[in-house]
Amino acid sequence: MNIQELCKELNLTPVAGESGMDKEISGCYIGDLMSLAMAHLEEGYVWITIQSNLNVVAVSALKEAACVILADGVTLDANATVKADEEALAVFTTEDSAYTLAKKLGALGI
Repeated sequence: MNIQELCKELNLTPVAGESGMDKEISGCYIGDLMSLAMAHLEEGYVWITIQSNLNVVAVSALKEAACVILADGVTLDANATVKADEEALAVFTTEDSAYTLAKKLGALGI
């Protein structure tokens, strides 16, 4: 499944990096601590978090994550939005909780 298909399936709201929507998804990481994300986020993973700053984009780009989903209605800050667009890192927001997103991703086989 690619990011564009995931966006439609989960009814996500794009907030940045729409040029990177063709990446394939290989897994998921859920967490808010940057150090743990650095250790466990893998290439092609969806990262579900409530962190919305520039560090999220930096870690995602470094680890080659497929995309970031901001749970609980969190929005990306302005600097992070600019950097995500530069990195072609798709970032979405949703009112769903991380738990709800995890259940939905599991139902999709991710």
